[in-house]
Amino acid sequence: MASLPGVGRRTALRLVLHMLRQSEGEVQAFADAFVRLKRDVIYCRECHNISDTEICPICGSPRRDHTMICVVENVQDVMSIENTGQYNGVYHVLGGVISPMEGIGPKDIEIDSLVERVSKTEVDEIILALPTTMEGDTTNFYIYRRLQNAGLAQLPKISQIARGVAVGNQLEYTDEITLGRSIVNRTDFKL
Repeated sequence: MASLPGVGRRTALRLVLHMLRQSEGEVQAFADAFVRLKRDVIYCRECHNISDTEICPICGSPRRDHTMICVVENVQDVMSIENTGQYNGVYHVLGGVISPMEGIGPKDIEIDSLVERVSKTEVDEIILALPTTMEGDTTNFYIYRRLQNAGLAQLPKISQIARGVAVGNQLEYTDEITLGRSIVNRTDFKL
């Protein structure tokens, strides 16, 4: 259990001791649930989000704006954005970011399928919502260049999520890159 992300040795020990107090049937049901999870959860063929159907509920919803695609690194990012209730478009999950140090190149993530998707459907805007890291910025740049060179009839608007100082943060604890971007990308003060 300690090999699970976010589970340390003490938590793993508590979980194991809890499972030992359960009946064999309860432990078997718990184990079966994990097997079903691995067997039944698939990736949406459109956006690569997790789903229990070939097309996920977000891509299959007629209420979503299918002309706006938010590009994210992983499934957790989809969940985070959905929790805000502020986005009504669809997603494209890359499954990682370009990271030469880790041996992850453009062919190892879902960039080709994004370019193919944009070339086959009407897309007005692509929102790049990748991490504010060197790898995220490299991936943003690569996607932008690939779309520019894709021979599209019309290149959709390409934007990225705002970057800056988080609400409640003190400036002295904010890193220089974030603070610098906040100053450069400042907005008008409104009452």
